[in-house]
Amino acid sequence: MVTIKTSHTVVPNQPTPKGRLWLSNSDNSTRPAHTPVIYIYKAQLNIEYDIERMRDSLSKVLVYYYPVAGRLSLAESGRMEVDCNAKGVTLIEAATAKTFADFGDFSPSDSIKEELVPAIDYHSQPIQEIPLLFVQLTRFQGDQQQGLAIGVAFSHPVADGSAWIHFMNTWAMVNRGDMLDLNEMPFLDRTILKFPPSSLQSLPPPHFDHPELKPLPLILGKSDSTEEQNKKTAASMLKLTSKQVEMLKKKANDQLTKQGSRPFSRFEAVAAHIWRCACKARELHHNQPTLARFNVDFRNRLIPPLPRNYFGNALVATVTPECYVGEMTTRPLSYAAQKMREAVALLTDEYIRSHLEVVFGEEQLDCIKAFFLGQGEGRYAPFGGNPNLQITSWINMRAYETDFGWGKPVYFGLGYVCALDRGIIMRGPQDDGSVIVIMHFQIAHMQLLKKFFYEDIFTSRL
Repeated sequence: MVTIKTSHTVVPNQPTPKGRLWLSNSDNSTRPAHTPVIYIYKAQLNIEYDIERMRDSLSKVLVYYYPVAGRLSLAESGRMEVDCNAKGVTLIEAATAKTFADFGDFSPSDSIKEELVPAIDYHSQPIQEIPLLFVQLTRFQGDQQQGLAIGVAFSHPVADGSAWIHFMNTWAMVNRGDMLDLNEMPFLDRTILKFPPSSLQSLPPPHFDHPELKPLPLILGKSDSTEEQNKKTAASMLKLTSKQVEMLKKKANDQLTKQGSRPFSRFEAVAAHIWRCACKARELHHNQPTLARFNVDFRNRLIPPLPRNYFGNALVATVTPECYVGEMTTRPLSYAAQKMREAVALLTDEYIRSHLEVVFGEEQLDCIKAFFLGQGEGRYAPFGGNPNLQITSWINMRAYETDFGWGKPVYFGLGYVCALDRGIIMRGPQDDGSVIVIMHFQIAHMQLLKKFFYEDIFTSRL
Protein backbone atom coordinates (compact mmCIF):
# COMPACT_ATOMS: atom_id res chain seq x y z
CA MET A 1 0.00 0.00 0.00
CA VAL A 2 1.28 3.48 -0.89
CA THR A 3 0.48 6.68 1.00
CA ILE A 4 0.67 10.08 -0.69
CA LYS A 5 2.30 12.52 1.71
CA THR A 6 2.35 15.72 -0.34
CA SER A 7 1.78 16.84 -3.92
CA HIS A 8 3.39 19.94 -5.39
CA THR A 9 2.83 21.84 -8.61
CA VAL A 10 6.20 23.01 -9.91
CA VAL A 11 6.27 25.87 -12.43
CA PRO A 12 9.19 27.53 -14.24
CA ASN A 13 10.97 29.97 -11.92
CA GLN A 14 11.13 32.62 -14.66
CA PRO A 15 8.66 33.86 -17.30
CA THR A 16 8.59 31.56 -20.35
CA PRO A 17 7.21 31.89 -23.92
CA LYS A 18 3.46 31.43 -24.28
CA GLY A 19 1.51 30.07 -27.24
CA ARG A 20 0.88 26.79 -29.07
CA LEU A 21 3.71 24.43 -29.97
CA TRP A 22 3.11 22.52 -33.20
CA LEU A 23 3.68 18.77 -32.85
CA SER A 24 5.04 16.70 -35.73
CA ASN A 25 3.46 13.65 -37.38
CA SER A 26 5.87 11.57 -35.32
CA ASP A 27 4.55 13.19 -32.12
CA ASN A 28 0.92 12.81 -33.18
CA SER A 29 1.19 9.16 -34.17
CA THR A 30 2.55 7.89 -30.87
CA ARG A 31 0.40 6.73 -27.96
CA PRO A 32 -1.22 9.82 -26.42
CA ALA A 33 -0.97 8.76 -22.78
CA HIS A 34 1.93 8.97 -20.34
CA THR A 35 4.68 6.36 -20.21
CA PRO A 36 5.78 5.37 -16.68
CA VAL A 37 9.36 4.46 -15.82
CA ILE A 38 11.14 3.97 -12.49
CA TYR A 39 14.57 4.79 -11.12
CA ILE A 40 15.72 2.97 -7.98
CA TYR A 41 18.36 4.52 -5.72
CA LYS A 42 20.05 2.97 -2.70
CA ALA A 43 21.47 5.82 -0.64
CA GLN A 44 21.03 7.72 2.59
CA LEU A 45 18.60 10.59 2.13
CA ASN A 46 17.32 13.62 3.97
CA ILE A 47 13.93 13.36 2.31
CA GLU A 48 12.53 16.77 3.28
CA TYR A 49 15.69 18.59 2.22
CA ASP A 50 16.09 16.54 -0.95
CA ILE A 51 12.50 17.08 -2.10
CA GLU A 52 12.77 20.83 -1.58
CA ARG A 53 16.04 20.85 -3.51
CA MET A 54 14.45 18.82 -6.33
CA ARG A 55 11.50 21.23 -6.52
CA ASP A 56 13.89 24.14 -6.84
CA SER A 57 16.10 22.52 -9.49
CA LEU A 58 13.07 21.31 -11.47
CA SER A 59 11.67 24.86 -11.57
CA LYS A 60 14.98 26.02 -13.06
CA VAL A 61 15.09 23.29 -15.72
CA LEU A 62 11.48 24.00 -16.77
CA VAL A 63 12.60 27.45 -17.93
CA TYR A 64 14.58 25.77 -20.72
CA TYR A 65 12.08 22.94 -21.25
CA TYR A 66 9.07 25.25 -20.98
CA PRO A 67 6.69 23.10 -23.14
CA VAL A 68 6.90 20.41 -20.42
CA ALA A 69 5.12 22.83 -18.06
CA GLY A 70 2.26 23.20 -20.56
CA ARG A 71 -0.70 21.03 -21.45
CA LEU A 72 -1.82 18.93 -24.42
CA SER A 73 -4.38 20.71 -26.55
CA LEU A 74 -6.54 19.85 -29.55
CA ALA A 75 -6.08 22.01 -32.64
CA GLU A 76 -8.95 22.76 -35.04
CA SER A 77 -7.42 20.25 -37.44
CA GLY A 78 -7.83 17.49 -34.81
CA ARG A 79 -4.07 17.20 -34.22
CA MET A 80 -2.47 17.39 -30.81
CA GLU A 81 -0.36 20.40 -29.89
CA VAL A 82 1.11 21.79 -26.68
CA ASP A 83 -0.39 24.83 -25.03
CA CYS A 84 2.69 26.47 -23.47
CA ASN A 85 0.83 27.98 -20.52
CA ALA A 86 3.35 27.33 -17.70
CA LYS A 87 0.73 25.59 -15.54
CA GLY A 88 3.48 23.32 -14.25
CA VAL A 89 4.25 19.69 -13.53
CA THR A 90 3.39 17.49 -10.54
CA LEU A 91 5.94 16.35 -7.93
CA ILE A 92 4.62 13.85 -5.38
CA GLU A 93 6.09 12.61 -2.10
CA ALA A 94 4.89 9.12 -1.14
CA ALA A 95 5.70 6.23 1.17
CA THR A 96 5.08 2.52 0.73
CA ALA A 97 4.45 0.00 3.49
CA LYS A 98 6.82 -2.40 1.69
CA THR A 99 10.55 -2.66 2.17
CA PHE A 100 13.15 -2.34 -0.54
CA ALA A 101 13.54 -6.14 -0.57
CA ASP A 102 9.80 -6.72 -1.01
CA PHE A 103 10.00 -5.52 -4.61
CA GLY A 104 12.60 -8.12 -5.59
CA ASP A 105 14.53 -7.10 -8.71
CA PHE A 106 11.99 -4.33 -9.56
CA SER A 107 10.87 -6.02 -12.77
CA PRO A 108 7.57 -4.51 -14.03
CA SER A 109 4.59 -5.80 -12.07
CA ASP A 110 1.18 -4.71 -10.83
CA SER A 111 2.80 -3.81 -7.51
CA ILE A 112 5.36 -1.54 -9.20
CA LYS A 113 2.62 0.17 -11.22
CA GLU A 114 0.28 0.63 -8.25
CA GLU A 115 2.85 1.82 -5.70
CA LEU A 116 5.95 3.32 -7.33
CA VAL A 117 4.67 5.24 -10.37
CA PRO A 118 2.21 8.15 -10.39
CA ALA A 119 -1.45 7.28 -10.93
CA ILE A 120 -3.06 9.43 -13.63
CA ASP A 121 -6.80 9.86 -14.00
CA TYR A 122 -7.73 10.41 -17.65
CA HIS A 123 -11.49 10.14 -17.13
CA SER A 124 -12.65 12.59 -14.45
CA GLN A 125 -10.80 15.65 -15.76
CA PRO A 126 -10.22 17.13 -19.22
CA ILE A 127 -7.05 15.99 -20.99
CA GLN A 128 -6.26 19.70 -21.43
CA GLU A 129 -5.83 20.00 -17.64
CA ILE A 130 -3.51 17.03 -17.07
CA PRO A 131 0.19 17.83 -16.51
CA LEU A 132 2.64 16.47 -19.06
CA LEU A 133 5.04 15.25 -16.38
CA PHE A 134 4.41 13.52 -13.05
CA VAL A 135 7.22 12.57 -10.69
CA GLN A 136 6.66 10.45 -7.58
CA LEU A 137 9.36 10.07 -4.93
CA THR A 138 8.56 7.00 -2.83
CA ARG A 139 10.28 6.04 0.41
CA PHE A 140 10.46 2.38 1.36
CA GLN A 141 9.43 1.04 4.77
CA GLY A 142 12.27 1.05 7.29
CA ASP A 143 15.56 2.92 7.49
CA GLN A 144 15.92 5.76 4.97
CA GLN A 145 19.24 4.25 3.96
CA GLN A 146 17.20 1.63 2.10
CA GLY A 147 16.74 4.12 -0.66
CA LEU A 148 14.21 5.81 -2.84
CA ALA A 149 12.13 5.08 -5.92
CA ILE A 150 11.53 7.84 -8.43
CA GLY A 151 8.57 7.03 -10.63
CA VAL A 152 8.26 9.24 -13.70
CA ALA A 153 5.25 9.43 -16.01
CA PHE A 154 5.97 11.48 -19.12
CA SER A 155 3.68 12.45 -21.95
CA HIS A 156 4.71 10.48 -25.03
CA PRO A 157 3.39 13.00 -27.61
CA VAL A 158 5.75 15.60 -26.12
CA ALA A 159 8.93 13.55 -26.59
CA ASP A 160 10.33 10.03 -26.91
CA GLY A 161 12.28 8.13 -24.28
CA SER A 162 15.68 9.35 -25.44
CA ALA A 163 14.61 13.00 -25.15
CA TRP A 164 12.98 12.48 -21.76
CA ILE A 165 16.10 10.75 -20.41
CA HIS A 166 18.12 13.79 -21.49
CA PHE A 167 15.60 15.97 -19.64
CA MET A 168 16.01 13.84 -16.50
CA ASN A 169 19.80 13.95 -16.72
CA THR A 170 19.70 17.72 -17.15
CA TRP A 171 17.47 18.04 -14.09
CA ALA A 172 19.79 15.77 -12.10
CA MET A 173 22.79 17.85 -13.17
CA VAL A 174 21.16 21.08 -11.95
CA ASN A 175 20.10 19.35 -8.72
CA ARG A 176 23.74 18.42 -8.07
CA GLY A 177 24.66 22.09 -8.43
CA ASP A 178 26.39 21.77 -11.81
CA MET A 179 26.14 24.58 -14.33
CA LEU A 180 24.47 23.97 -17.70
CA ASP A 181 26.22 25.00 -20.88
CA LEU A 182 24.75 25.73 -24.28
CA ASN A 183 25.33 22.12 -25.41
CA GLU A 184 22.73 20.97 -22.86
CA MET A 185 19.93 23.23 -24.10
CA PRO A 186 17.01 21.43 -25.81
CA PHE A 187 16.00 22.12 -29.40
CA LEU A 188 12.21 22.57 -29.16
CA ASP A 189 11.03 23.58 -32.66
CA ARG A 190 9.24 20.60 -34.26
CA THR A 191 8.58 22.40 -37.57
CA ILE A 192 11.96 21.09 -38.69
CA LEU A 193 9.96 17.89 -39.36
CA LYS A 194 7.27 19.68 -41.36
CA PHE A 195 8.50 18.55 -44.77
CA PRO A 196 7.17 20.20 -47.94
CA PRO A 197 4.97 17.85 -50.04
CA SER A 198 7.45 18.19 -52.89
CA SER A 199 10.28 16.66 -50.89
CA LEU A 200 9.66 13.21 -52.41
CA GLN A 201 8.68 14.19 -55.92
CA SER A 202 12.00 12.97 -57.28
CA LEU A 203 11.00 9.42 -56.34
CA PRO A 204 8.71 7.33 -58.56
CA PRO A 205 5.30 6.79 -56.93
CA PRO A 206 4.18 5.06 -54.76
CA HIS A 207 7.59 5.74 -53.20
CA PHE A 208 7.66 2.93 -50.59
CA ASP A 209 5.42 0.05 -49.54
CA HIS A 210 5.81 0.70 -45.76
CA PRO A 211 5.24 -2.81 -44.37
CA GLU A 212 5.70 -1.40 -40.84
CA LEU A 213 2.24 0.19 -41.11
CA LYS A 214 0.47 -2.98 -42.28
CA PRO A 215 -1.14 -5.74 -40.17
CA LEU A 216 1.28 -8.37 -38.96
CA PRO A 217 0.95 -12.15 -39.45
CA LEU A 218 -1.74 -13.93 -37.44
CA ILE A 219 -1.68 -17.34 -35.79
CA LEU A 220 -2.42 -19.88 -38.52
CA GLY A 221 -6.14 -20.57 -38.70
CA LYS A 222 -7.11 -17.33 -36.90
CA SER A 223 -8.91 -14.42 -38.55
CA ASP A 224 -7.80 -11.81 -36.01
CA SER A 225 -5.53 -11.34 -32.97
CA THR A 226 -8.28 -10.94 -30.35
CA GLU A 227 -7.52 -14.21 -28.58
CA GLU A 228 -3.81 -13.41 -28.32
CA GLN A 229 -4.49 -9.86 -27.11
CA ASN A 230 -6.59 -11.25 -24.25
CA LYS A 231 -3.88 -13.59 -22.95
CA LYS A 232 -2.17 -12.43 -19.77
CA THR A 233 1.48 -11.39 -19.85
CA ALA A 234 4.14 -11.02 -17.17
CA ALA A 235 7.59 -9.45 -17.10
CA SER A 236 10.88 -11.08 -16.18
CA MET A 237 14.42 -9.70 -15.92
CA LEU A 238 16.95 -11.69 -17.93
CA LYS A 239 20.58 -10.68 -17.35
CA LEU A 240 23.44 -11.25 -19.76
CA THR A 241 27.01 -10.76 -18.59
CA SER A 242 29.46 -9.08 -20.94
CA LYS A 243 30.94 -12.54 -21.57
CA GLN A 244 27.53 -13.95 -22.56
CA VAL A 245 26.90 -10.98 -24.85
CA GLU A 246 30.25 -11.58 -26.56
CA MET A 247 29.38 -15.27 -26.93
CA LEU A 248 26.15 -14.38 -28.72
CA LYS A 249 27.95 -11.92 -31.00
CA LYS A 250 30.62 -14.49 -31.78
CA LYS A 251 28.06 -17.18 -32.62
CA ALA A 252 26.19 -14.79 -34.90
CA ASN A 253 29.35 -13.58 -36.60
CA ASP A 254 30.89 -17.04 -37.02
CA GLN A 255 27.96 -17.76 -39.33
CA LEU A 256 27.73 -14.52 -41.33
CA THR A 257 25.60 -15.29 -44.37
CA LYS A 258 26.94 -12.48 -46.56
CA GLN A 259 30.58 -12.37 -47.57
CA GLY A 260 32.32 -9.17 -46.51
CA SER A 261 29.48 -7.99 -44.26
CA ARG A 262 30.35 -5.96 -41.18
CA PRO A 263 30.07 -7.92 -37.92
CA PHE A 264 26.69 -8.11 -36.24
CA SER A 265 26.27 -5.61 -33.42
CA ARG A 266 25.33 -6.25 -29.81
CA PHE A 267 21.75 -5.18 -30.57
CA GLU A 268 21.46 -7.41 -33.67
CA ALA A 269 22.80 -10.48 -31.86
CA VAL A 270 20.76 -10.04 -28.67
CA ALA A 271 17.54 -9.10 -30.48
CA ALA A 272 17.91 -12.09 -32.80
CA HIS A 273 18.46 -14.35 -29.79
CA ILE A 274 15.28 -13.06 -28.07
CA TRP A 275 13.19 -13.50 -31.22
CA ARG A 276 14.54 -17.00 -31.80
CA CYS A 277 13.87 -18.05 -28.18
CA ALA A 278 10.33 -16.64 -28.40
CA CYS A 279 9.66 -18.76 -31.49
CA LYS A 280 10.92 -21.87 -29.70
CA ALA A 281 8.98 -21.20 -26.50
CA ARG A 282 5.63 -20.78 -28.26
CA GLU A 283 5.93 -24.18 -29.97
CA LEU A 284 4.05 -22.99 -33.05
CA HIS A 285 3.80 -24.85 -36.38
CA HIS A 286 6.98 -24.69 -38.42
CA ASN A 287 5.06 -23.01 -41.28
CA GLN A 288 3.82 -20.22 -38.97
CA PRO A 289 4.87 -16.80 -40.33
CA THR A 290 6.59 -14.51 -37.82
CA LEU A 291 8.39 -11.18 -37.82
CA ALA A 292 9.92 -8.70 -35.38
CA ARG A 293 8.83 -5.08 -35.15
CA PHE A 294 10.83 -2.29 -33.50
CA ASN A 295 11.45 1.45 -33.51
CA VAL A 296 14.66 3.16 -34.59
CA ASP A 297 15.83 6.64 -33.58
CA PHE A 298 16.12 8.68 -36.78
CA ARG A 299 17.86 11.77 -35.37
CA ASN A 300 21.10 10.94 -37.17
CA ARG A 301 19.50 9.17 -40.13
CA LEU A 302 17.96 12.23 -41.73
CA ILE A 303 20.01 14.35 -44.12
CA PRO A 304 20.91 16.72 -42.59
CA PRO A 305 20.60 15.17 -39.12
CA LEU A 306 18.28 16.69 -36.54
CA PRO A 307 19.93 19.27 -34.24
CA ARG A 308 21.77 18.10 -31.16
CA ASN A 309 19.38 17.62 -28.22
CA TYR A 310 16.24 17.65 -30.39
CA PHE A 311 13.42 17.37 -27.84
CA GLY A 312 10.52 15.51 -29.42
CA ASN A 313 9.62 12.15 -30.93
CA ALA A 314 12.15 10.97 -33.49
CA LEU A 315 11.25 7.29 -33.85
CA VAL A 316 10.36 5.36 -36.97
CA ALA A 317 8.93 1.85 -36.91
CA THR A 318 10.36 -0.94 -39.01
CA VAL A 319 9.74 -4.67 -39.43
CA THR A 320 11.87 -7.60 -40.45
CA PRO A 321 11.08 -9.53 -43.62
CA GLU A 322 8.51 -12.23 -42.92
CA CYS A 323 10.07 -15.53 -41.81
CA TYR A 324 8.75 -18.89 -40.71
CA VAL A 325 9.04 -20.37 -37.23
CA GLY A 326 10.72 -23.45 -38.68
CA GLU A 327 13.44 -21.29 -40.22
CA MET A 328 13.95 -19.34 -37.00
CA THR A 329 14.31 -22.44 -34.83
CA THR A 330 16.49 -24.57 -37.10
CA ARG A 331 18.75 -22.06 -38.83
CA PRO A 332 21.74 -20.46 -37.03
CA LEU A 333 21.52 -17.23 -35.02
CA SER A 334 22.98 -15.30 -37.94
CA TYR A 335 19.77 -15.92 -39.92
CA ALA A 336 17.66 -13.93 -37.44
CA ALA A 337 20.40 -11.32 -36.97
CA GLN A 338 20.48 -10.73 -40.72
CA LYS A 339 16.70 -10.16 -40.72
CA MET A 340 17.13 -7.55 -37.97
CA ARG A 341 19.81 -5.85 -40.07
CA GLU A 342 17.62 -5.82 -43.17
CA ALA A 343 14.85 -4.08 -41.20
CA VAL A 344 17.22 -1.28 -40.19
CA ALA A 345 18.70 -1.01 -43.69
CA LEU A 346 15.30 0.11 -45.00
CA LEU A 347 15.55 3.34 -43.05
CA THR A 348 17.18 5.74 -45.46
CA ASP A 349 16.56 9.49 -45.38
CA GLU A 350 13.99 9.15 -48.19
CA TYR A 351 12.23 6.23 -46.49
CA ILE A 352 11.93 8.07 -43.16
CA ARG A 353 10.55 11.21 -44.83
CA SER A 354 8.03 9.06 -46.69
CA HIS A 355 7.06 7.29 -43.45
CA LEU A 356 6.45 10.60 -41.70
CA GLU A 357 4.20 11.70 -44.55
CA VAL A 358 1.99 8.61 -44.52
CA VAL A 359 2.04 7.52 -40.85
CA PHE A 360 -0.50 10.12 -39.71
CA GLY A 361 -4.04 9.90 -41.08
CA GLU A 362 -7.72 9.48 -40.23
CA GLU A 363 -7.12 6.51 -37.92
CA GLN A 364 -4.76 8.57 -35.75
CA LEU A 365 -7.16 11.53 -35.75
CA ASP A 366 -9.95 9.22 -34.54
CA CYS A 367 -7.72 7.89 -31.74
CA ILE A 368 -6.76 11.42 -30.65
CA LYS A 369 -10.42 12.49 -30.63
CA ALA A 370 -11.39 9.46 -28.53
CA PHE A 371 -8.54 10.15 -26.10
CA PHE A 372 -9.63 13.75 -25.57
CA LEU A 373 -13.21 12.52 -25.05
CA GLY A 374 -12.02 10.26 -22.23
CA GLN A 375 -12.55 7.04 -24.20
CA GLY A 376 -9.04 5.64 -23.77
CA GLU A 377 -6.01 5.37 -26.00
CA GLY A 378 -7.10 3.14 -28.86
CA ARG A 379 -4.47 1.23 -30.85
CA TYR A 380 -1.77 3.26 -32.53
CA ALA A 381 0.18 0.42 -34.10
CA PRO A 382 -0.45 -3.10 -35.37
CA PHE A 383 -0.64 -5.73 -32.59
CA GLY A 384 2.93 -6.99 -32.27
CA GLY A 385 2.41 -10.02 -30.02
CA ASN A 386 2.24 -13.76 -30.72
CA PRO A 387 3.25 -14.99 -33.33
CA ASN A 388 5.39 -11.86 -33.75
CA LEU A 389 7.58 -9.93 -31.34
CA GLN A 390 8.03 -6.29 -30.40
CA ILE A 391 11.65 -5.35 -29.68
CA THR A 392 12.69 -2.14 -27.91
CA SER A 393 16.31 -1.04 -27.67
CA TRP A 394 17.28 1.24 -24.79
CA ILE A 395 20.96 0.34 -25.16
CA ASN A 396 21.95 3.89 -26.10
CA MET A 397 19.86 5.64 -23.44
CA ARG A 398 22.00 7.08 -20.64
CA ALA A 399 19.46 6.31 -17.90
CA TYR A 400 22.08 5.20 -15.39
CA GLU A 401 23.66 8.67 -15.48
CA THR A 402 20.67 10.23 -13.71
CA ASP A 403 22.51 11.16 -10.51
CA PHE A 404 20.67 13.75 -8.39
CA GLY A 405 23.55 13.93 -5.93
CA TRP A 406 23.13 10.68 -4.03
CA GLY A 407 24.68 8.39 -6.63
CA LYS A 408 23.58 6.69 -9.81
CA PRO A 409 20.46 4.49 -9.89
CA VAL A 410 20.86 0.78 -9.23
CA TYR A 411 17.92 0.06 -11.52
CA PHE A 412 15.99 1.75 -14.31
CA GLY A 413 13.07 0.28 -16.20
CA LEU A 414 9.50 0.42 -17.40
CA GLY A 415 6.85 0.90 -14.72
CA TYR A 416 4.17 -1.46 -16.05
CA VAL A 417 3.72 -4.83 -17.73
CA CYS A 418 3.14 -4.62 -21.49
CA ALA A 419 0.02 -6.34 -22.77
CA LEU A 420 1.90 -7.92 -25.68
CA ASP A 421 5.12 -9.89 -26.13
CA ARG A 422 7.94 -7.36 -25.97
CA GLY A 423 11.65 -7.59 -25.26
CA ILE A 424 13.30 -4.42 -23.93
CA ILE A 425 17.09 -4.44 -24.25
CA MET A 426 19.04 -2.20 -21.87
CA ARG A 427 22.69 -1.77 -20.95
CA GLY A 428 23.65 -2.98 -17.48
CA PRO A 429 23.96 -0.43 -14.66
CA GLN A 430 27.76 -0.75 -14.55
CA ASP A 431 28.14 0.01 -18.27
CA ASP A 432 30.57 -2.92 -18.52
CA GLY A 433 29.16 -4.48 -21.68
CA SER A 434 26.50 -6.44 -19.83
CA VAL A 435 22.88 -6.33 -20.96
CA ILE A 436 19.53 -6.60 -19.20
CA VAL A 437 16.51 -7.84 -21.12
CA ILE A 438 13.14 -7.07 -19.55
CA MET A 439 10.98 -9.69 -21.22
CA HIS A 440 7.23 -9.12 -21.37
CA PHE A 441 5.75 -12.41 -22.51
CA GLN A 442 2.62 -14.53 -22.29
CA ILE A 443 2.66 -16.27 -18.91
CA ALA A 444 1.94 -19.65 -20.48
CA HIS A 445 5.25 -19.54 -22.41
CA MET A 446 7.52 -17.61 -20.04
CA GLN A 447 9.26 -20.54 -18.34
CA LEU A 448 10.18 -22.16 -21.65
CA LEU A 449 11.48 -18.87 -22.99
CA LYS A 450 13.73 -18.40 -19.94
CA LYS A 451 15.01 -21.95 -20.37
CA PHE A 452 15.96 -21.42 -24.01
CA PHE A 453 17.30 -17.91 -23.33
CA TYR A 454 20.19 -19.25 -21.25
CA GLU A 455 20.59 -22.78 -22.63
CA ASP A 456 20.93 -21.63 -26.22
CA ILE A 457 23.89 -19.36 -25.42
CA PHE A 458 26.00 -22.40 -24.66
CA THR A 459 24.77 -24.80 -27.35
CA SER A 460 27.20 -25.53 -30.16
CA ARG A 461 24.68 -24.66 -32.88
CA LEU A 462 22.77 -21.41 -32.61
